[in-house]
Amino acid sequence: MRLRYIFILLMLLNFLSISAQKIEKVHGEYTYHVPDNVSLEEGKRTAIERAKIQALADAFGALVSQNNSAIVKNENGKSSVNFLSIGGSDVKGEWIETIGEPKLDIFYESNMLTIKVSIDGKAREIKNASIDIEAKLLRNGTEEKYESDEFRNGDDLYLYFKSPINGYLAVYLLDENTQQVFCLLPYKSSGEPAYKIIHDKPYVFFSCQKAEEKPSEVDEYTMTCEHPIEQNTIYIVFSPNMFAKAFAEDENIGLPRQLPLKEFQKWLGKCKVKDTNLKETIKLLTIKRK
Repeated sequence: MRLRYIFILLMLLNFLSISAQKIEKVHGEYTYHVPDNVSLEEGKRTAIERAKIQALADAFGALVSQNNSAIVKNENGKSSVNFLSIGGSDVKGEWIETIGEPKLDIFYESNMLTIKVSIDGKAREIKNASIDIEAKLLRNGTEEKYESDEFRNGDDLYLYFKSPINGYLAVYLLDENTQQVFCLLPYKSSGEPAYKIIHDKPYVFFSCQKAEEKPSEVDEYTMTCEHPIEQNTIYIVFSPNMFAKAFAEDENIGLPRQLPLKEFQKWLGKCKVKDTNLKETIKLLTIKRK
């Protein structure tokens, strides 16, 4: 009888684990009124991200947030303010992958550029508190005071990172113009699947001077810009569990290993399905030519 109870208990725990990891199809829509100082490409990206957040909030709910952002409308000479009270860390769901391509409708409403997005994807409910990591992009300096998301052509890029637990880290950069994703960490000469992180220890990556060991293996990065303004996205992937970095090709001696965006998204989606503790942090950065 005792063995039977143990078997039933194990089956119940397995069922609860599978239920917690259940992946659902979600749908989100969002209308973004683009401010005058925001480019069309940046507006598209913001609209898509907010549509994802809306989809997660609709499917799984949202926590009360103190981080409000205001959207000002002007219709027929009258102004109104709408507050968006949910952020990426406040919704109780996690976006796994996008199904198909987001549908964008771009038009002018009351002399204001407007982007309406409709998006479908796969997501799951967040049951446990996420890992509270620190990640900061640094411009032309290796101290935290140099944190910035605005770069100019020729600026050096560094990454400050700290985690409360041991784990593994990989960092990727998406070039919005080419839709290619570059593997920034692990470094190009490394044969490791991911960079091993020690808890409560501050790291500064992409700097030979700040290297923990083997400075000669460190890749340093200088941001370049061919157009007047460009948008890039940094993906910081961390987990307490070992994971293998995405397969990327070494196509250019002067550039990090790279792969197409769709292949990267497939890899990231598979990692999230297999590892519920994997945390994806996204940093948006702007590069200006002058």
